[in-house]
Amino acid sequence: MIKKAQSSRLKPGMFIHDLNCGWMDHPFLSTRFKLESGRDIQKILAAGIREVYIDTDLGVDVDDAPTATEVRQELDREMLKLAETEAAAPRASTREELSRAHKIHAEANLIMRGIMSDVRLGKQVQVEMMEPMVEKMAASILRNNGALLSLTRIKNKDEYTFQHSVSVAALLIAFCRGLGLDEDTLRHAGLGGMVHDVGKMQTPDGILNKPGKLTDDEFTVMRHHVVASREILEITPNIPQTALQVAAQHHERYDGSGYPHRMKGDEISRIGQMAAIIDVYDAITSERVYHKGMAPTDALRKLFEWSKFHFNPELVHAFAKVVGIYPVGALVRLESGRLAVVVEQRESSMLQPLVRIMFDAKRDFYLKPEDIDLSRPVGKGGADRIIGHESPEKWQIEPMKFL
Repeated sequence: MIKKAQSSRLKPGMFIHDLNCGWMDHPFLSTRFKLESGRDIQKILAAGIREVYIDTDLGVDVDDAPTATEVRQELDREMLKLAETEAAAPRASTREELSRAHKIHAEANLIMRGIMSDVRLGKQVQVEMMEPMVEKMAASILRNNGALLSLTRIKNKDEYTFQHSVSVAALLIAFCRGLGLDEDTLRHAGLGGMVHDVGKMQTPDGILNKPGKLTDDEFTVMRHHVVASREILEITPNIPQTALQVAAQHHERYDGSGYPHRMKGDEISRIGQMAAIIDVYDAITSERVYHKGMAPTDALRKLFEWSKFHFNPELVHAFAKVVGIYPVGALVRLESGRLAVVVEQRESSMLQPLVRIMFDAKRDFYLKPEDIDLSRPVGKGGADRIIGHESPEKWQIEPMKFL
């Protein structure tokens, strides 16, 4: 049985099923192993890991620990309660915005490839090259944030570093917009997202692109990218303070367990707290050579779980409202047994978006695509509801083709 145990209650003989953190937040070669000594436990505690999942069939039990199923049910209740609140409706349809968003996304990736290449060669970051791009991204998100954000989940495993930077920029812009922050903060945050990982260009390729878990020494080198990013940006002309905070604080954690300075609570700037949430969200939803990406809904559930210690809970809830429990482009199963792609959010509830049905899961065949607004009542285009998300890989469906 899989249970969730407090790290302070671990003892030798227990079997770790999941370290319950992002891959860059722990120094172990594997997330599943038997605790052989107190040294392993101290390593877990030193990494700031407060709770882990153990397998009681393979090791010592903790009698009163909740099961993984119980934990998931409680998190789902919390998410569903939030999902019943209103969501922001787009100003333009996804169909209208998606072609523009594709061009913006491709251009942003091209610019970031050049910026990262320049930094690797020791050249200075050119802020003026990114500013028009950030303006375009902001305009697209204002029209329909789902269109551009759906594209941020599409990444080439070999080009992750700069594509991740574009994704973080887009998500930060949308987050700032959702919180009603001013235009300058929005633009500066977008710039911060674009350059938050420039320090990785000083990390050896063998470590940066290693197709497996890092050793302790490699882990230390990789973590240094935050300091390197800050040092590069501190001598960059015209870099806004907000952008600098994004780069310097996106690996800090609300409980003080992050790095490089173990800042705690409101010692971390608000934009730094937001960047930490987004950086993890994009990382755990992305496919890597050594790491399979989570579905967005599962990633949000993890953010809710980790907000108990690592993130500001208020901001995690606000971020969920920005991207949606079932974001645009997500593959979902309806109560009728049909599969659909989420097309747009609706104001009434995050659980009742506009979806495009295109597959019958019961009879295993494709349907003629049809849009259903789940916010409408029976007889007016509604009469169905989402019961959960589905894996596109399982059904061999590419959701983006149906947008």
